[in-house]
Amino acid sequence: MVSSFSPSSSLFPLLNFYNLVMICILLATTANPVLGSYYKSIFSFGDSLADTGNALYSKQDEKASALPYGETYFHRATGRYSDGRVVLDFIAQALGMPLLPPYLGSSNKDLQQGVNFAVACATALDASFFKERKIVGPSNDSLGVQLEWFKQLLPSLCNPSSNCHEYLKTSLIVMGEIGGNDYNFPFFQGSAVEDVRTFVPDVIKAISLAIKVLIEEGAVTFMVPGNLPIGCSAVYLTLFQSPNKEDYDESGCIKWLNDFSVYHNKFLQKELAVLREEYPGVRIIYADYYNIAMKFYQSPEILGFTSGALKACCGGEGPYNVNQSVLCESVDAIVCDDPSTYVSWDGLHLTEAAYKFLADGLMQENYQFFFPSKDSIITTTTTTNRIQVL
Repeated sequence: MVSSFSPSSSLFPLLNFYNLVMICILLATTANPVLGSYYKSIFSFGDSLADTGNALYSKQDEKASALPYGETYFHRATGRYSDGRVVLDFIAQALGMPLLPPYLGSSNKDLQQGVNFAVACATALDASFFKERKIVGPSNDSLGVQLEWFKQLLPSLCNPSSNCHEYLKTSLIVMGEIGGNDYNFPFFQGSAVEDVRTFVPDVIKAISLAIKVLIEEGAVTFMVPGNLPIGCSAVYLTLFQSPNKEDYDESGCIKWLNDFSVYHNKFLQKELAVLREEYPGVRIIYADYYNIAMKFYQSPEILGFTSGALKACCGGEGPYNVNQSVLCESVDAIVCDDPSTYVSWDGLHLTEAAYKFLADGLMQENYQFFFPSKDSIITTTTTTNRIQVL
């Protein structure tokens, strides 16, 4: 005989509460845009980790101008340095907003919902800083240049004399990742770590100055990513291979390089704390790329990266699938069958799957920042920022 269960009325409050809790958990863990978004626009600054196509127009770097770049999600190359979307794309989609167009290719487009100024090869410091130190490589699309682009664009989005502050009050500013190339160029050209460490205060100062400029323009909400653990990057692992096991951690990453990333990130967090004190009405979140990323380097298979975290999906021969004579954009490059099982895309940039993991981690840990109520934005002070300064 088939039995039926009819819950008594006394159980309904408990069941409803349970369902409500489960719904809240589901929404929080998926960053579902059905909740709506306070943010009406996003403006992004940075380098290739955030570029959505500017490098194609600037002609500074065209590595991502052809397949296999973009193969997973877009099925064509879009100028993103990945097989698909980057962190910025996932944040925009979670907020129910369109993917940000690159500024240099945005003519005749409606940019009211934001634009991306990030360019591959960009540095926080101007090119003159590196030229004086005889370091070759940085483009002329530095953070300072990107800020000038923003200033030139702003009058077309709002009236500077009346409502730009109101417009930017509901904008999310993504400041980076930026600074990585300030270190990549000298490291790749053989500079000693002691010398490159002296660049860090200048890099942090440039980021801080950019934030201050945008605050003066009316921006009140910032996400500022730290640097990734470069000691786990396939390019760095290839260039700085060591016969000494003690140079590596238990995940196979080079310790002294990761220590450098931590050094940068501590400097950055301290400066953000200073900015919060100086501008108590501004919300500034430190996006902890480093510690979120370390999760997939420490437990790749558990997180679905069954092909490993240290080898590149796209590249040439070598212990990390990286070969300087056969890069991912080369016709001779070897491309893996399933990028979603890899963390590294081309040795320096990540796969869409890894970027999604980063984005999900940021939004889950800082849910109220990404999905605030109007009142929480207006009344926020420095005491509500869930940031731990090391």
